[in-house]
Amino acid sequence: MKLKKALLAVDAQNDFCPGGALGIRDGDKAVPVLNKYIKIFQSKKLPVFVTRDWHPKVTKHFKAYGGLWPRHCVQGTRGAEFHPSLKFPKEAIVMSKGMDPEKDSYSVFQARDANGTEFFNLLKIFGVTEIYIGGLATDYCVKYTALDALGAGLKVYILTDAIRGVDKNPGDSDSALKEMLSSGAKPITLDNLKK
Repeated sequence: MKLKKALLAVDAQNDFCPGGALGIRDGDKAVPVLNKYIKIFQSKKLPVFVTRDWHPKVTKHFKAYGGLWPRHCVQGTRGAEFHPSLKFPKEAIVMSKGMDPEKDSYSVFQARDANGTEFFNLLKIFGVTEIYIGGLATDYCVKYTALDALGAGLKVYILTDAIRGVDKNPGDSDSALKEMLSSGAKPITLDNLKK
């Protein structure tokens, strides 16, 4: 079976960029780099998946209801929209996560597309065995997605030039990257991918 690659652009949404409800320092700087990766994968006719946090108004994920986080990426709000600079093809598959008000859903493996199909099933349909992950945030959604992908037997590459972290505690992003790499993910940058 031929190795099939896919790109996963994680949560490049307004609320995760500077000025957003859960703004990540320099989160918006990951977007132009993600766009370059998207262009490469699109030119090779490889699948592109774009994830989004898509929370209901009331969820245990939010601090007001017992969770860790301020209200963010609520369905239908400007904060939940993709960053205006993110450019992805109409063929890209949008994966929504965080819709269950009872659960935290950091990994795209807990997401569904517009038809309700789970991410893992889509990977099987496309024959994907190798996934390239970039976006926001290194220490949460990128990390949990990468670890789940490795657990599912996929070959995983982390786009180290296209990730940024929340760093709720100083050094969280560095620790998350180390954990992903020590678990079997490989680091890659745009320059390496082009070679």
